[in-house]
Amino acid sequence: MGHREDLLEGAKRCLLEKGWVRTTARDIVAASGANLASIGYHYGSKEALMTAAFFQLVEEWGDGATRRLAAERDREAGRERQLAQVMDAMFGEFERDRQFWLVQMEVIGQLDRNPDLKKRFAEVLPSGREGMLAIFEGVDDVDVPAEATRTAGAFVHALFIGMWVQWLMNPEAVPTGRELVEGMRRVLTGAALSSEPLPDA
Repeated sequence: MGHREDLLEGAKRCLLEKGWVRTTARDIVAASGANLASIGYHYGSKEALMTAAFFQLVEEWGDGATRRLAAERDREAGRERQLAQVMDAMFGEFERDRQFWLVQMEVIGQLDRNPDLKKRFAEVLPSGREGMLAIFEGVDDVDVPAEATRTAGAFVHALFIGMWVQWLMNPEAVPTGRELVEGMRRVLTGAALSSEPLPDA
């Protein structure tokens, strides 16, 4: 690898070990074996390097999660059971890649202070929704239509982020996939406040 790739790998390690705020340019240099001047030469600034490193971490997680969840999907199960299984597996990703999810929250906290980072997040939001829906449905990103991304993609993305934040607050309080599916059914059928069991779908 050249200095550019070394810096990127070093920045990724620093993000996971130290987080966004505590990582310094010298930390990245120490982790990469490159020199301080090479950050400006290859990336323009430490922030630009860290942004590139962060989004590469996100892409790598997405690729890995797609493979892992595909292996756990029971294609013979009914729709609701499949959805519950996928959600359980997705929530398992939080504990599996704990540092990655902690860094994500820290980075999101920087958006109002970092216009370039905020702009980048806005640019990738549609593809994030598309990718999340593809994971939930067990298909490739290219098989997700634009309208599905706009509607169902926004829904599953919101669901996932909500569960992620709840997990950060209290992992023990995160509902199971089955509970979430039942909750969706109750809301959609007007039975959200009912204590009666729902009929089988």
